Amino acid sequence: MLRARLALPCAILLLAAIAVCSDAFPAQPAATYQFIKEIPVPGDGGWDYLSIDVDARRLYAAHSDHIDVIDIDHNKVIGTIADTPGVHGFALAHELGRGFASDGETSQISIIDLKTLATISRITTGTGPDAIVFESRRNEVYSFNGRGNSSTVIDARNGKLIATIALPGKPEFAAVDPETDRVFVNIEDKNLIVAIDATSHKIAGLWQIAPCDSPSGLAIDTAHHRLFVGCRNQRMLMVDAQIGRVVTSVPIGKSVDANAYDPQLQLAFSSNGEGTVTVAHEATPETMTVVQTLQTQTGARTMALDAMTHNIYLATADRVQPPAGSAASSRPAIVPGSFRILVYGPGAH
Repeated sequence: MLRARLALPCAILLLAAIAVCSDAFPAQPAATYQFIKEIPVPGDGGWDYLSIDVDARRLYAAHSDHIDVIDIDHNKVIGTIADTPGVHGFALAHELGRGFASDGETSQISIIDLKTLATISRITTGTGPDAIVFESRRNEVYSFNGRGNSSTVIDARNGKLIATIALPGKPEFAAVDPETDRVFVNIEDKNLIVAIDATSHKIAGLWQIAPCDSPSGLAIDTAHHRLFVGCRNQRMLMVDAQIGRVVTSVPIGKSVDANAYDPQLQLAFSSNGEGTVTVAHEATPETMTVVQTLQTQTGARTMALDAMTHNIYLATADRVQPPAGSAASSRPAIVPGSFRILVYGPGAH
């Protein structure tokens, strides 16, 4: 009788533990992604990062010398942030009502009023700012300067320079883990991840990430301290953000640029310039499996995730192939008027 009485509570505890684990890591991904809509965007020229303000329901698209502002509830362009020469990225500080553009041509950060879309001020950075992130715990902005091999840190509230951090190579994408006071950045030409201590603004970790070649995209699971790194040798790595250990990897498509992570669906995304998005399920903090190869459009390499709807947004444009005999490095010209945002979202199995 005693054994039977003990067995029941143990069974209940076991079932509860299984339920908790199931909630933390669903056994199956919630949905398969499918095409929803195409949003035409005026203007020509190249583009780079996409950023989403979930609370304001806005998408910001860095586009040549300006930033397009798109209402993601109604899928239409509602404004423009002008005069951001060679802009690469746009970091958002929603609670401060400010955005921060990395202007690659002028080596400056433009501080933007999110309500009026007007420029408040400009701050000089290292040469060629590219990726840019907002660290909310201290209200600081980090620009990662691609030609300067450095990071410029400013105070988001007053725009004052806080620190300049020398980096061991060319920085690419960046990610923030406010719980551990770390800011992470890929070093594209050295196959490294750098972990920066947000308190001291010094390098706290320098991690080789074999078998990754030319790391580009970077996303983070802050709950389990896992980084997702898109590599140009067609791999996406899961990396322990506390010690730099490469946990596992999965195959992805060609010409990856961006990565994103959905904490609710436990899905990691890799947007690949060949015209695919690789979708991988983080089953546990030690395992990751590809669950979908989503067909998109050629050149759709930059991406942003709306954590509210779980939709992903990608930018692309049509290109004209260079004439026969052109240099191998020649990039095809963009067809005027063809720039657009592609929207994909989860549907029922």
